[in-house]
Amino acid sequence: MKSIGIIGGSGVYSPDFIENTEEVVVKTDFGEVPLIKGVLKGRTVYFLTRHGKRHTVPPHLVNYRANIMALHLMGVERIVATAAVGSINKDFPPGTFVILDQFLDFTKSRVETFFSEGKVVHTDCTDPYCPEISLIIKEAMEQFGYKYHFGGTYVATEGPRFETRAEIKAYGILGGDVVGMTGVPEIVLAKELGMCYASIAVVTNFAAGISKTMLSHGEVIDKMKELNGQIRNILSYVIPKIPDQRHCDCSKAPTSG
Repeated sequence: MKSIGIIGGSGVYSPDFIENTEEVVVKTDFGEVPLIKGVLKGRTVYFLTRHGKRHTVPPHLVNYRANIMALHLMGVERIVATAAVGSINKDFPPGTFVILDQFLDFTKSRVETFFSEGKVVHTDCTDPYCPEISLIIKEAMEQFGYKYHFGGTYVATEGPRFETRAEIKAYGILGGDVVGMTGVPEIVLAKELGMCYASIAVVTNFAAGISKTMLSHGEVIDKMKELNGQIRNILSYVIPKIPDQRHCDCSKAPTSG
């Protein structure tokens, strides 16, 4: 069976819920990437910590191209990612999981394509998140009785600063539900390579202007630690249920122009 990629965001650094682990350093044209190869419920997985083992890589400096290419070179066709997010939507309180289905991109300086020169490629992002994997994540939420929303729009900001009150208000008017700093270009790069990508967004706090206190990274990490067991339960349920053959259109997204 084909292997699955897991990308751990803030607060999801350890693959200790995965068995028979070994570190694999993958060389790509964009840099070297350390991955943890292991087995989760009988399925081979490659675990990647987005911010490094000790959270030393800020969101605007993550080597997104190297990360996605490394998983691709290992034969990964499906990625399940986690992301700590702030809530713009008051119906999505802290402690809620959101199975994302759309994004708004407000990043500014990131390289978000593998096709910068020599070839024109237009990638369809109408429905960016894999519907097949998203339904399995929904099934996991129902199985465990966790608070969740099926569908939500992720607003990607540059970081590393938190957003202003006015920015959050504007994002809400545009239809944003949650805000984070890492979802883009990660998902776009996966789509360019025809990979499936699904994201489990974990609401750690209300966003600026909605929260009644000043925002802090410590608050985010504390909430992720609190929900870490639930995240592991979800991943342990979802990974073995992903079928070997794909029944979605994710592989058809990149088209030459």
